[in-house]
Amino acid sequence: MPRKDRLTACAVAMAAVIFFVSVAHAQVRQSPPKSSARAEASGSSAEIARGKYLVEGVAMCGQCHTPRDANGELDRSRWLQGAPVPWQPAQPRADWPLLAPRIGGNPPADDADMIALLTTGIWNKGAPLRFPMMPFRLSEADAKAIVAYLKTVTPGN
Repeated sequence: MPRKDRLTACAVAMAAVIFFVSVAHAQVRQSPPKSSARAEASGSSAEIARGKYLVEGVAMCGQCHTPRDANGELDRSRWLQGAPVPWQPAQPRADWPLLAPRIGGNPPADDADMIALLTTGIWNKGAPLRFPMMPFRLSEADAKAIVAYLKTVTPGN
């Protein structure tokens, strides 16, 4: 990879990190989404709480996967229901996604595929996800906790 491309990739990554850190404090203080009893049965309350912490406080999934209101704030009534990707790369890329998919309530794949994605960074079609999605390499326990939490998010509430 040419030096200029590496610098651009680093700049995009640094900008994403700075953005995530700058909104972390406000994100954690917002009210939590409601959960469904059916989904809670699939994970212990401790596992769901761990998943919520990882989704909201560490990975900050809501920053991309939740629509924003007219003031640019996360719309908690549509928490993790998919949204336009909030930024573009410094250099145009044909493979840059325009939408982040819905991940809350009924994730876009079964539990095994979601866990594989979160532990390997590889999607169920055998390819890594496109940037700006980070190729996470979580432990299996953390990935299971995230999936348990995602399934408790009630769409539209």
